Amino acid sequence: MLELKGISKAFGGIVVANDIDLTLSRGEALGVIGPNGAGKSTLFNLITGMLRPDRGRIILEGNDITWTKPEARCHAGLGRSFQIPLPFSYLTVFENLSVAALFGARVSEAEAVQLCGDILALTGLESKANVLAGSLPLLDRKRLELARALATRPRILLLDEIAGGLTDVECHLLVEIIRRIRIDGVAIIWIEHVVHALLAVVDRLIALDFGKIAMQGPPLEVMRSKEVQAIYMGVPA
Repeated sequence: MLELKGISKAFGGIVVANDIDLTLSRGEALGVIGPNGAGKSTLFNLITGMLRPDRGRIILEGNDITWTKPEARCHAGLGRSFQIPLPFSYLTVFENLSVAALFGARVSEAEAVQLCGDILALTGLESKANVLAGSLPLLDRKRLELARALATRPRILLLDEIAGGLTDVECHLLVEIIRRIRIDGVAIIWIEHVVHALLAVVDRLIALDFGKIAMQGPPLEVMRSKEVQAIYMGVPA
């Protein structure tokens, strides 16, 4: 569904993406790990068009989207959540989803009502539909961030540290929601520091370091790698 070919990006002398080759298959869940500053969020910014690469190409379902605007990528099936949830605080939860459905998925008002109702049920936000988004606690803000991305009807969903700051119980609830999303055939790329949540979902794991893919493969194999352990600890494992 998605392919990155030789994607590179630098800010002056700081390389944030270094010749990245990446593929995502239909229905696959791909995890991305790496220390702070490894280039994980930059990778998402490049995929979604918030940053332009210096070199390389991005192919979405056979179409070159390297220079396509972010909103066009959303319309083409790329949905994203952000590490820090920033909903429209003075709109209700339902209204936040409606904005995503009407302008992201570009559905009719009647279709938006049905779509948003289904997503509220999926994410456990039904009882909060008429609550102002700015008054939500962290777990519900994280759920809303996920729900807004889903309301754009993505075929590929990018999750940026969505489990950060949650308790173990809250993390478990979030993992169950993401598993249900996968049942609908949505492909996922998930950046996460909460590794046990990530390993409960993903099929394949990529480790980034200084903007470069250090290792990729089966999740447990990557996590047990001495190279990956050394990247996290800063010393030979």
